[in-house]
Amino acid sequence: MSDVPIGVLVMAYGTASGPDDIERYYTDIRGGRQPSPELLAELRGRYEAIGNRFPLLDCTKEQASGLERELNAEAPGAFRAYLGMKHSPPSIEEAVAQMQADGIERAVGIVMAPHWSGMSIDTYVQRVGAVVGDHGPSFAFVRSFHDHPLFVELLASRVSDALATLPPDASADTVVVFSAHSLPVRTLEDGSQRCLRCNACETSCRYHDGLVETADLVAGKLGLTSYTTAWQSAGRTADPWWGPPIEDVIANLGAEGHRAVIVCSAGFVADHLEILYDLDIEAKAIAEGAGMAFARTEMPNADPAFVKMLVAVVREQLRA
Repeated sequence: MSDVPIGVLVMAYGTASGPDDIERYYTDIRGGRQPSPELLAELRGRYEAIGNRFPLLDCTKEQASGLERELNAEAPGAFRAYLGMKHSPPSIEEAVAQMQADGIERAVGIVMAPHWSGMSIDTYVQRVGAVVGDHGPSFAFVRSFHDHPLFVELLASRVSDALATLPPDASADTVVVFSAHSLPVRTLEDGSQRCLRCNACETSCRYHDGLVETADLVAGKLGLTSYTTAWQSAGRTADPWWGPPIEDVIANLGAEGHRAVIVCSAGFVADHLEILYDLDIEAKAIAEGAGMAFARTEMPNADPAFVKMLVAVVREQLRA
C-alpha cells in the first residue's frame, strides 16, 4: 500500500475577496469581458447591502478542512485536501499543480454543488483534465450528491427548523420553495429545454430534474404537501434562463393567499451573495410585500452533518 495520501480536490465557484476585487471577479465570470459601469455599480451595491461580506472562500476552506479531518479520523495521513476555485485564487490549476508537486497519485474531485449540469460540474472536470494531462494524478469525480440520503436528511432538518420559526397563525399555510441557480437554456424543436451548450441529456434536463428530485425526496421525508421548485440568481445575458424565477413564484404564492413561504436553496451549500442578497433581501422583500411571512433555511456551510455527507460521497466514489 502506498504511503502517498489520496488527494481530495474541493472545488467551488469563487468569489471576490473584497470591495477592491469586485471588478476583477465580475470580469472573470464574464469570460474576460469587462462589465459596464452600470452593471459594476449594481453588483457593488448588492455587496454593500450585505455589509461587504465575502464569506464563500472561508466557508469552502472550512468544508475542505473538515472533510480532510474526518477522512483521516480512522487512518491519519491517508487523505490530503486541496482547495481550487473556478473564478478566484487559489485556482483549480494551482491546486492540481500543488497535488502534482506533492506526488499525489490518486485523487477525488468534488464540486461544492449538489446537482449535475454540463454547464457547471463538467466545466470543473474539464479544467482539471487540462492541467493533469498525462502527468497525473489519476482522478475520479463526484458528479452529484443531490439525492444522497445524508444530504436529503440535512435539508429536511433545515426545513423543519425554518418551519419552527414561523408565526403559529402562518405555519399551517406555508409553501416550501426549493431553489437552485438558474442557467441559460436553449429550446429544442420538440419544445423541450436544455441547459445552453449541454448535449448530455437525452430525454430531459438532468439539472432541472435533479432539483425536482431533491425537492420530492425532502418533501417525502417531512410529509410536505405544499412545495414547489424555482430558479434564482439568473445572469444578465441575452439568453433565456431556467424559470420560473423565484421572484415570480413568491409573488404568485402571495396572490393566491398563502400565509408564509420558506425558501430552501437546495442548489447551494454555503453563504454567499446569491443567498445573503438574492434571498435574504430581495426574496424576503417580495414575500413581505405580498403579505407573507418569510423564512430561509440555514446553509450547510461546514456543519458537521454536511461534512459527514461529504465524507460518505468521497468514500463511495473511491469504492466505485
